[in-house]
Amino acid sequence: MNTMTTRCPHCKAMNRIPTERIEDTATCGSCKEKLLDGKPIEGTTSNFLSLIQSDTPVVVDFWAPWCNPCVGFAPIFEDVAAERSGDARFVKIDTEAQQELAAQYRIRSIPTIMVFKNGQLLNNLNGALPKSQFNQWLNETLEQAK
Repeated sequence: MNTMTTRCPHCKAMNRIPTERIEDTATCGSCKEKLLDGKPIEGTTSNFLSLIQSDTPVVVDFWAPWCNPCVGFAPIFEDVAAERSGDARFVKIDTEAQQELAAQYRIRSIPTIMVFKNGQLLNNLNGALPKSQFNQWLNETLEQAK
């Protein structure tokens, strides 16, 4: 059985999930909160491929802690993740900590937002947007994902 390890976005505990159950509603073994919906998931080299293989669209924010636009966009990304729980999964990848992923996906500017479904890149966006414009872009992208 293949598994992926992910950090709980609520209590930060590490959890192992069988990859064949990635579409199920997984809960944290420690705090019992949802692992994959409602809050952005921490993307790492060990869990990213499993996450983007989902038939649920996955919205990925490539960011860095030193990037002011990234830090300013973070609350917008979290709000939209909470509002769209169940419609899409949201993943944040710290490009400083996950340099291999940043290189693999050719991240040249941050923040970079990418949307995947079934492992395929559907759309990408460079730069931070106000919430209304981000939602509009996401609506258009998710509409083509259907």
